[in-house]
Amino acid sequence: MNKMEQTRRDFLKRTGCMALGAAAFSAGFDKFGLISAHAMTSAPTDYRALVCIFLSGGNDSNNMVVPLDTTGYGAYSAVRNSSGLALGQAQLLPITPSSIGTQFGLHPGLPELQTLWSLNKLAVVANVGPLVQPLTRTQYQSGGARPYQLFSHSDQVAQWQTSRSDTRTQIGWGGATADKTISFNGGSGFPLITSVSGAAVFGQGLATRPLAIAAAPTALNQVLVLNGFSTSAADVARKNSMSFLRTIDRTASLVAAASDSTQQATDIIASLSGTDPTLTTVFPATGLGNQLKQVAKVIKLNQTAPALGLNRQIFFCTLGGFDTHQNQLTTQQNLLSQLSAAMKAFFDATVELGVDSRVTTFTLSDFARTLQPAGSGAATVGTDHAWGSHQFVMGSAVIGGDFYGVPGPNGTVFPTLALSGPNDTDTRGRWIPTASVDQYAATLATWDFGDAFSDRPAHPDRDSGSDPFRAGRNPATRNQLAVGFLRRIGVKRRFEHNSDARPSLPDRVLQRRSRG
Repeated sequence: MNKMEQTRRDFLKRTGCMALGAAAFSAGFDKFGLISAHAMTSAPTDYRALVCIFLSGGNDSNNMVVPLDTTGYGAYSAVRNSSGLALGQAQLLPITPSSIGTQFGLHPGLPELQTLWSLNKLAVVANVGPLVQPLTRTQYQSGGARPYQLFSHSDQVAQWQTSRSDTRTQIGWGGATADKTISFNGGSGFPLITSVSGAAVFGQGLATRPLAIAAAPTALNQVLVLNGFSTSAADVARKNSMSFLRTIDRTASLVAAASDSTQQATDIIASLSGTDPTLTTVFPATGLGNQLKQVAKVIKLNQTAPALGLNRQIFFCTLGGFDTHQNQLTTQQNLLSQLSAAMKAFFDATVELGVDSRVTTFTLSDFARTLQPAGSGAATVGTDHAWGSHQFVMGSAVIGGDFYGVPGPNGTVFPTLALSGPNDTDTRGRWIPTASVDQYAATLATWDFGDAFSDRPAHPDRDSGSDPFRAGRNPATRNQLAVGFLRRIGVKRRFEHNSDARPSLPDRVLQRRSRG
């Protein structure tokens, strides 16, 4: 009996369901009923996936994207050159965002991303970060409302992953997206969200919980293995008995919820127990390369395994080490080189699988870092915690080759690189974001929703303000739901008995650019 009980707990732990208690599991299904009636009548039959890469520690985007024009580079080098932190103009990889027209340079560790930029498969979302309301330098210095615990790692990570800066919550915006799209996957018990980097608030929803799996080179059919049962007659009988127990006492909601949770675990194990998918695309043997390779294998498994056939998937990966208070030049070079090579390999894999226009990859990070260096000398110079940062978005659905965001005091989406300048909180070069995390997340989530929620009815969750993408909840997003870096792609919808379908969101919502 003890052996059986341990096995049941192991099932739950391995599938990320241990944190989801039986009561919460039951309540989640009740909550999910609020949206299932509408979503099931208009569920799309196409495929889309979001892939999040979290750059943990706070990536210095001031050295990731640098102005190359005389004025812009002069302002950048005037602050960073004497400490040895400035990158030379000749080192930077030139790009020209079409909406701004002047030349910028990518960090020298990003040659593969420069290639994707030239193919219009990569965009930059500039000066984005947590906001409670639009905020100017004057308003900030006068005590205007700002996110709680600015410049704190844990708090800013939470705000990037939940898109909430006005309150603490354990619901990530990836999880909120999954809550609204889970019924798109029909009756599949396979989780909509898969993390290849452990537990993160990004994937936690009300009705959904992520599946956590190991990265490559672990074979996909070995990431979840049912332990404790051999092929002996006694073990087979014990396993059959355990399966039978899940079919009885279902009148008690807590018992039924626990049984369903265990059954979901066994179903997931069964769906992953086939052959390990192979890819012709060669991935770098790095931490992020192995994570993205496993994501690509799950996408291929979804294409080939009859038990899956999911229409929507969300993935979470992490690349750590960006808290560069010192030795930034070497550290960031190594990390961004890993990021660039892994992202390009993953894009190539989506082309191989024929889903490059159906998979959008994007970066998040705790925050940017101060334009003003901390320390001096190439071996020791670093930077401190800042605020607004630049992020990459990649895929064939991306309107690439451009910068996106909300124009700031200088009339463009890219901040003025000046200490005590119009974008600075103080005197150290901490940019006040002009685009909010809400807008960034909403653009990605709306693309993932497709047309299915353009005519969604009101329901208590959204109207009570718990929907992180509800236009108007955050004053920063009231007039600009989407930042506009993704193109609309056709959505194949299944109408079973939806007689009052309304027109979809206008194309301009997703295609509108914020130009300088």
